[in-house]
Amino acid sequence: MNSLLIEKLIRHPELISDDAEQQYIISGVSWQTYEALLSDLGDDFPGLRVHYLEGTLEITMPGRRHEVSKDNISRLLGVYFEESRTRFYGLGSTTFRQEAKRRGAEPDASFCIGTDKAFPDIAIEVVQTHSGINKLSIYQGLGVPEVWFWENGQFQLYRLRSEGYEPIDQSEFLPDLDLALLAAYVQHPEPLDAVLEFRAALRKP
Repeated sequence: MNSLLIEKLIRHPELISDDAEQQYIISGVSWQTYEALLSDLGDDFPGLRVHYLEGTLEITMPGRRHEVSKDNISRLLGVYFEESRTRFYGLGSTTFRQEAKRRGAEPDASFCIGTDKAFPDIAIEVVQTHSGINKLSIYQGLGVPEVWFWENGQFQLYRLRSEGYEPIDQSEFLPDLDLALLAAYVQHPEPLDAVLEFRAALRKP
């Protein structure tokens, strides 16, 4: 399975750059096969996202719009961290996994707030195509406190409680962040202008 997937990606590099996302859902995948796949993929497919939940593997090849949104979110959050003097550690799309929970994830962006940690405080997923796997269940097993979904021009936030994730209106790690303002600049057609205008907006008394 690993070699066939890699061969397909090599033959069709346009799948990664195409505007539409492509997804593969594979069931009955052992943890050992999942780890072997990650090893085989290595750094050859930096845009690929691989999620694993109790034997089900989801492989996503993000489209152009997805990658633009992901980069805009990360860039603008970096501006917010600077302007608010928030100590942060950007973990990007690092693979987080835990064999005991049979879960693994590669968020589109992720951050530790305050101190560096083994798992992020905030994981961000850009939704272009609805997932065939329950990503909140994955992140719950990994113990990620906050998960943000970016979909249809807005953020949906979830906070992990003792009974599971619950929707929240505001980040508990970044309580002063105006999510509506952030969302507006994520969609700005000019990334440089978005950064400059967002920074100016944050500096307004």
